[in-house]
Amino acid sequence: MKVAVIDGQGGGIGKALVEKLRHELSEDIDIIALGTNALAAALMMKAGANEGASGENAIVYNVGKMDIIVGTIGIIAANSMMGELTPQMARAIAESPAKKVLIPLNRCNIEVVGVKSEPLPHHIDSAVKIVKGYLMR
Repeated sequence: MKVAVIDGQGGGIGKALVEKLRHELSEDIDIIALGTNALAAALMMKAGANEGASGENAIVYNVGKMDIIVGTIGIIAANSMMGELTPQMARAIAESPAKKVLIPLNRCNIEVVGVKSEPLPHHIDSAVKIVKGYLMR
Protein backbone atom coordinates (compact mmCIF):
# COMPACT_ATOMS: atom_id res chain seq x y z
CA MET A 1 0.00 0.00 0.00
CA LYS A 2 1.20 3.49 -0.86
CA VAL A 3 0.05 6.56 1.05
CA ALA A 4 1.03 9.95 -0.36
CA VAL A 5 1.18 13.00 1.86
CA ILE A 6 1.07 16.22 -0.14
CA ASP A 7 2.07 19.59 1.30
CA GLY A 8 3.75 22.81 0.32
CA GLN A 9 5.02 26.11 1.69
CA GLY A 10 6.87 25.26 4.94
CA GLY A 11 5.72 21.64 5.05
CA GLY A 12 4.57 21.75 8.68
CA ILE A 13 1.20 20.10 8.14
CA GLY A 14 2.75 17.39 5.98
CA LYS A 15 5.43 16.80 8.62
CA ALA A 16 2.79 16.37 11.33
CA LEU A 17 0.80 14.00 9.12
CA VAL A 18 3.83 11.86 8.24
CA GLU A 19 4.93 11.63 11.89
CA LYS A 20 1.48 10.54 13.01
CA LEU A 21 0.99 8.11 10.12
CA ARG A 22 4.42 6.55 10.65
CA HIS A 23 3.64 6.08 14.34
CA GLU A 24 0.20 4.57 13.72
CA LEU A 25 0.74 2.45 10.58
CA SER A 26 2.67 -0.76 10.10
CA GLU A 27 6.15 -0.57 8.65
CA ASP A 28 5.10 -2.28 5.41
CA ILE A 29 3.01 0.77 4.42
CA ASP A 30 4.97 3.09 2.13
CA ILE A 31 4.55 6.75 2.96
CA ILE A 32 5.49 8.96 0.01
CA ALA A 33 6.20 12.65 0.66
CA LEU A 34 5.14 14.82 -2.26
CA GLY A 35 6.02 18.47 -1.77
CA THR A 36 5.13 21.39 -3.95
CA ASN A 37 8.66 22.51 -3.08
CA ALA A 38 11.88 20.86 -1.89
CA LEU A 39 11.62 22.25 1.65
CA ALA A 40 8.23 20.63 2.23
CA ALA A 41 9.38 17.30 0.77
CA ALA A 42 12.58 17.32 2.87
CA LEU A 43 10.68 18.06 6.08
CA MET A 44 8.27 15.18 5.42
CA MET A 45 11.22 12.88 4.67
CA LYS A 46 12.81 13.79 8.01
CA ALA A 47 9.48 13.00 9.66
CA GLY A 48 9.62 9.39 8.45
CA ALA A 49 8.43 9.16 4.84
CA ASN A 50 9.93 6.26 2.86
CA GLU A 51 10.44 8.31 -0.29
CA GLY A 52 9.97 11.89 -1.37
CA ALA A 53 9.86 14.12 -4.40
CA SER A 54 8.99 17.71 -5.11
CA GLY A 55 7.63 19.86 -7.86
CA GLU A 56 4.82 19.78 -10.34
CA ASN A 57 6.00 16.84 -12.45
CA ALA A 58 6.74 14.68 -9.39
CA ILE A 59 3.25 15.23 -8.02
CA VAL A 60 1.46 14.81 -11.36
CA TYR A 61 3.45 11.64 -12.13
CA ASN A 62 3.11 9.95 -8.73
CA VAL A 63 -0.47 10.59 -7.60
CA GLY A 64 -1.87 8.07 -10.07
CA LYS A 65 0.22 5.33 -8.42
CA MET A 66 -1.04 5.94 -4.88
CA ASP A 67 -3.70 4.05 -2.94
CA ILE A 68 -4.45 6.93 -0.56
CA ILE A 69 -3.64 10.66 -0.78
CA VAL A 70 -3.62 12.79 2.36
CA GLY A 71 -3.40 16.58 2.63
CA THR A 72 -5.40 19.71 3.16
CA ILE A 73 -8.43 20.42 1.01
CA GLY A 74 -6.31 22.94 -0.87
CA ILE A 75 -4.49 20.16 -2.73
CA ILE A 76 -7.48 19.87 -5.05
CA ALA A 77 -7.77 23.63 -5.57
CA ALA A 78 -5.80 25.24 -8.39
CA ASN A 79 -3.36 27.94 -7.26
CA SER A 80 -3.78 27.21 -3.55
CA MET A 81 -0.85 27.45 -1.13
CA MET A 82 -0.19 30.98 -2.40
CA GLY A 83 0.13 29.68 -5.96
CA GLU A 84 2.49 26.77 -5.22
CA LEU A 85 -0.11 24.17 -6.13
CA THR A 86 -0.59 24.51 -9.86
CA PRO A 87 -3.78 23.77 -11.79
CA GLN A 88 -2.07 20.68 -13.25
CA MET A 89 -1.25 19.37 -9.76
CA ALA A 90 -4.79 19.98 -8.49
CA ARG A 91 -6.29 18.24 -11.51
CA ALA A 92 -3.97 15.22 -11.26
CA ILE A 93 -4.73 14.84 -7.55
CA ALA A 94 -8.48 15.23 -8.02
CA GLU A 95 -8.53 12.77 -10.93
CA SER A 96 -6.32 10.18 -9.25
CA PRO A 97 -8.16 6.93 -8.48
CA ALA A 98 -6.66 7.02 -4.97
CA LYS A 99 -8.85 7.60 -1.94
CA LYS A 100 -8.41 11.18 -0.79
CA VAL A 101 -8.36 12.09 2.89
CA LEU A 102 -8.57 15.88 3.04
CA ILE A 103 -8.19 18.14 6.06
CA PRO A 104 -10.72 21.00 5.91
CA LEU A 105 -8.57 24.11 6.28
CA ASN A 106 -10.28 27.11 4.73
CA ARG A 107 -7.13 29.03 3.79
CA CYS A 108 -7.97 28.80 0.09
CA ASN A 109 -11.47 30.26 0.44
CA ILE A 110 -13.14 26.85 0.53
CA GLU A 111 -15.42 26.23 3.46
CA VAL A 112 -17.01 22.81 3.75
CA VAL A 113 -20.51 22.97 5.18
CA GLY A 114 -21.15 20.72 8.14
CA VAL A 115 -17.50 20.41 9.16
CA LYS A 116 -16.83 21.27 12.76
CA SER A 117 -14.16 23.92 13.31
CA GLU A 118 -11.45 22.21 15.36
CA PRO A 119 -7.77 22.77 16.01
CA LEU A 120 -5.44 21.34 13.34
CA PRO A 121 -4.08 18.53 15.58
CA HIS A 122 -7.63 17.16 15.95
CA HIS A 123 -8.10 17.15 12.17
CA ILE A 124 -4.76 15.36 11.76
CA ASP A 125 -5.85 12.71 14.28
CA SER A 126 -9.11 12.25 12.36
CA ALA A 127 -7.29 11.95 9.03
CA VAL A 128 -4.95 9.28 10.42
CA LYS A 129 -7.92 7.37 11.82
CA ILE A 130 -9.60 7.42 8.40
CA VAL A 131 -6.41 6.23 6.66
CA LYS A 132 -6.07 3.38 9.15
CA GLY A 133 -9.70 2.42 8.47
CA TYR A 134 -9.05 2.22 4.72
CA LEU A 135 -5.95 0.10 5.27
CA MET A 136 -7.76 -2.35 7.57
CA ARG A 137 -10.33 -3.26 4.89
